[in-house]
Amino acid sequence: MMYRYENHTIQELPLSVPHFHNVVERFLGENGLRLEALDSYFVVEDAEGRILAGAGMSGDLIKCIAVASEARSEGLVAPLVSHLISQAASRGITELKLFTKPENQGIFESLGFHVIARAPLAILMENGRGLERYLSSCRDRLMPCTAPTARLTTGVVVMNANPFTLGHRYLLEQAAARVDRLLVIPVREDGQCFPYAERLAMIKAGAPSGVTVLEGSDYQISAATFPTYFLKDLSDAAETQMRLDLDLFSRHIAPALGISVRFVGSEPADALTARYNEIMREVLPKVVEIPRLNAVSASAVRASLQAGSFAAASALCPKSSLPYLLGFLADRALRLELDTPLKPGLVGPDSNGAHQDMDYRVMLKGIEALRPFWPRMASAHSAQELRELGVEAEKAMLEATGGVNTHRGAIFALGLALYARGMEMSVNEEVMQNNLSKIAQVVLRNSLDKSELHSTHGKAAVQRYGVKGARAMAAGGYQTLWSEWLPLYRFLSSRPKEERMQLTLLQIISSLDDTCVIHRAGYERAQEVKREAEEILQNKQDWKEKLKEMCGRYALEGVSPGGAADMLALTIFIDSIIS
Repeated sequence: MMYRYENHTIQELPLSVPHFHNVVERFLGENGLRLEALDSYFVVEDAEGRILAGAGMSGDLIKCIAVASEARSEGLVAPLVSHLISQAASRGITELKLFTKPENQGIFESLGFHVIARAPLAILMENGRGLERYLSSCRDRLMPCTAPTARLTTGVVVMNANPFTLGHRYLLEQAAARVDRLLVIPVREDGQCFPYAERLAMIKAGAPSGVTVLEGSDYQISAATFPTYFLKDLSDAAETQMRLDLDLFSRHIAPALGISVRFVGSEPADALTARYNEIMREVLPKVVEIPRLNAVSASAVRASLQAGSFAAASALCPKSSLPYLLGFLADRALRLELDTPLKPGLVGPDSNGAHQDMDYRVMLKGIEALRPFWPRMASAHSAQELRELGVEAEKAMLEATGGVNTHRGAIFALGLALYARGMEMSVNEEVMQNNLSKIAQVVLRNSLDKSELHSTHGKAAVQRYGVKGARAMAAGGYQTLWSEWLPLYRFLSSRPKEERMQLTLLQIISSLDDTCVIHRAGYERAQEVKREAEEILQNKQDWKEKLKEMCGRYALEGVSPGGAADMLALTIFIDSIIS
């Protein structure tokens, strides 16, 4: 949509279109800036379509503000930013922050902004009372300290904890021993391996007794104060952002909370964090560096999880973090299944398969909606609680997908596996299979027929054809998974990831009485589907060409082995959690 301003036009340029992305990137580069992650970008253009001024929005942050050299006397910034303020208000955002150069301070003060942090090359401003409200809420959380006032010292650790490791706990223990009161401020930013809600929960559960964990905010190491932290980009821009972040801390946060010392962990590997710590020692009156606990780092935990090794990851974390590691691996299993192409009749990155009601985007929404439930299932206290969480998870999934059942079977299977694995610190295959069987039987006895956690189509197929449904397979501890699917998946570990997934899926299809196929195509066709998958497995020469042909045919026929997809995700998950 275009808006007129005197002789100029204000309009949004869609950055998702490569041409406009390149135009904005070039315009910013000509004016000494670089294009950062933005939700939208608005420009003032002249009659010939040349950009005279531009500014971007990212959440509640205005940034990438630039004016062409030939237009800097025309007063374009004020109407452009006023337009962005109006656009934000239409989206329910009434308080904004912005990055700008110090020389622009007067312009933005005239628009209701005030400075909250200052560095030599940039200032951070906001037009509301967000910082004041945040600090007030932090003060309300602080309990009176019993130490004599003359000796009272308050320290702080600003912590990302992505995830919370034994190293983080060691840092807090060492810091807490040196002050009367220790505060922890978690990094609030999402978009990491572990979302903010999970990291906050891990810190609260793993912090030593007596440590006060505050809420995170946009005012410490966030996309507002320090966006390049999340890119690990050591540049001039990063150094300016470090100084803004630390100026905000020293000017506002430390005085408001009575903080006299800031603790950091030593950083031998990450150049950006090491430089941040170095500037911190220049800017703040007292910084204490705690030597890192040997061989323990969040990046090592993340690498182990990405590789599918719960054993390696859990060895570096306190027990309180384990449900969140398991939750990550459940989410990983679903994403690996979804991201696999050439799955006959199933949704993937390359096709909607046999489905008219779902696509990759809808499936991803289902996965994202389920993420908060996996750690809760892993730490459930009873089979009844597990069942209730499953029902709650299904409702969240359906709400996120607009009523489309993307992962009902996965909720049931992965929920059982999470609970079974969560019962023990370390389990082998035999123990895990026995746990699965016992838990499934308890869950199924507790009125599962009245819940939404089983497919009525599956139940009908079981009753009519006598095949094993999801419930019977679970009650038996998923015997075929242990005897066929998991051994093959592990045998294929040296193959390319896509081939490993595809061949394991074919093995599952060939041996599973898939009630999804029976419902959609009938019992006889379901038996043919099993035989066709087996034939492709036996044909080692051109199996991928035959798989492509099967994908096209099943999409036309409406054949979708959704049960096999659930079992592939379960196989991936089981592989990652068994030591």
